[in-house]
This record gives sequence, structure tokens and C-alpha cells, in this order.
Amino acid sequence: MRDSKSKYVNTEDTVLTTHEDKQIKLSEVDGNYILLSFHPLAWTGTCASQMKSLERNYKAFRELDTVAFGISVDPVPTKKAWAEELGLENTRLVSDFWPHGDLAQKINIFRKQDGISERANIILNKQGDILYKKIYDIGELPDMEEIISEIKGL
Repeated sequence: MRDSKSKYVNTEDTVLTTHEDKQIKLSEVDGNYILLSFHPLAWTGTCASQMKSLERNYKAFRELDTVAFGISVDPVPTKKAWAEELGLENTRLVSDFWPHGDLAQKINIFRKQDGISERANIILNKQGDILYKKIYDIGELPDMEEIISEIKGL
């Protein structure tokens, strides 16, 4: 599914900060595909379930040469505390805090009226082409099996 307004993410220029306070340039991610699993805010039930689902499916994503990130506008210290609370061992949570919601804005999933991103899953290749984009109702839990099937079909 392509969005006519956003077909590309500049992976050379896009640098995200993980909950471990490490910088990751998307073009240097170790995988052919990147899953950006956007969630509105940390410390909410549906968002926690979404991140735990990423963690449960970590091995399946790696077998498909995909690196999955949980991303929101929360700052790094919040992401760090939340990752510890959730017991995440493999999944990296990344911050789109500053400039506030910059990546979400670039791919047209930023809710300006709320200051948060949509709940969405975006699959990119290493070149930054958006291969798949799905926006969910804010309270809807994304089905990771559906995402895995999409990656298998690429």
C-alpha cells in the first residue's frame, strides 16, 4: 500500500535515538527491510501490547531480514524506562521526540491536533522506499501476523 503523499524516507539523513540513547542511521540498519511500528504514546495499554508483540515476533522478523523499531514522540528517558518496564530484550524503542514528530510528519502520520503520531506500521527497504503503510484506529492493536505476511510477499 503506497501513500501518494509519502513514498520515500531519506534513510541517509534519518537518524533515530534508541531507548539505550544510541544513534541509529536507518541506512546502516542490519537488514534488508525496516519496520517502523508507530504508536501514539508510551505507558498505554494498547501501545504496550503492540511493543510486546514486536518483541514476541523478533525472531520471525530477523528471519525475514527485517529490523523492527517501536517509535513514538516520547523522549528517550521515557522510552528507556518503558522498555525496562515491558522487559524488552531485543526490540529497540526509538524516539521521534525532537524535532517533535519529525519522521511522522515526513510520512504524513502526525496528528498535529494531538501532538502524536497515528498508530501505524511502515515497511521500508534500505533505499527508503515505503513498501507498505497501514494506519490503524488509535485504539486498535496491529496484527503482527499480517505484517509478517506482507514482508514475506515483498
